[in-house]
Parts: sequence; structure tokens; C-alpha cells
Amino acid sequence: MKDREILLAVGGGISAYKSADLASRMVKAGAKVTALMTRSARRFIGPVTFEGLTGRPVYSSLWKKPGGHSMAHIALADVAELMIVAPATADLIGKFASGVADDLVTTTFLSVECPVLIAPAMNTRMWANAAVVANVATLEDRGVKLVGPAEGRLASGAVGMGRMSEPEEIFAVAAGILGG
Repeated sequence: MKDREILLAVGGGISAYKSADLASRMVKAGAKVTALMTRSARRFIGPVTFEGLTGRPVYSSLWKKPGGHSMAHIALADVAELMIVAPATADLIGKFASGVADDLVTTTFLSVECPVLIAPAMNTRMWANAAVVANVATLEDRGVKLVGPAEGRLASGAVGMGRMSEPEEIFAVAAGILGG
């Protein structure tokens, strides 16, 4: 992962805390990680956490200009070698599958030409919902890679499929995509 440019898009779910661990692992491996956060993600974990772990600004607005570029989603997409979405909520998966571009994460997703890896995280009933199943199939047909979800204890206290994969598993899949 040394010197590879990775976009880490953090969705709004309780498992967003695992994304901080993932960011830390990637940086320790030499990757250059830029975090993007949805508005909902910022309710679960703060941007300062990712700034501290990556040493880079965190982006959450279409209107913040990275490097003076007037279109954040294009500027970020231009340098990305891999985009990871963790957690990938049912909302994000649905927006990605249907081409909705209403925030920085969704517009960047539509703009990247690099591989995309998503780590779904949601309640078991949501994961099994026909709409989510169809949206995941659509994304897979378009070449988006998935890691997880896993079975385990969920935020609701229930046990079942929908738990975000552990950071070390996401890291291993990402390294494989990048060829090392």
C-alpha cells in the first residue's frame, strides 16, 4: 500500500468507529488516505479523528475546494487509486446503484475511475430486504467489490448478518485489489 492514494468514504452507522481503525492500518502501511464523510457519519464519529489518523483534511462538502480545485468530487476522484466505503449503509448502496449524486460521497463515487470496495453494515432485516439485495447485485454487476457483511452482534443487540467486516479483513481485501 506504500504511497497508494486511497479515498475512505465513511457512511453513517455505528460501525464508523471501525473505519478509524482501518484508516490507521492503511496509514501505517504507507498509504495516503483521504477521508470523506457523509453528514450522518459525522453524527457517529468526528472528522478530527480522521484528520489526526491520516494527517490530511477530511472532506464532507461538495463546496470545500481541495487544492484550490473548484469541484471537490472531481479533484478527489482524479488522484484515487482505490475508493473504500466503510460503512456502506443501505442508503449509500441504494444511491450508488441508482446513480443518485446528492453529496460529496455519492458524487465522488460516480466520478472515480479506480476500483471501489464497499463494506456493508446494517441491520439483518435491511440486509435481507429485496431492494438492498437488488442494489448490491447491481453494484457487483458494475464491478464494485464487497467485503462482508459478517454475522455477529448488531447495534440493535440482535445477532445476525449485517455487521461490518473487521478492519483487518477490509485492509486485506484492499491490499489484494491494489496488488500487494
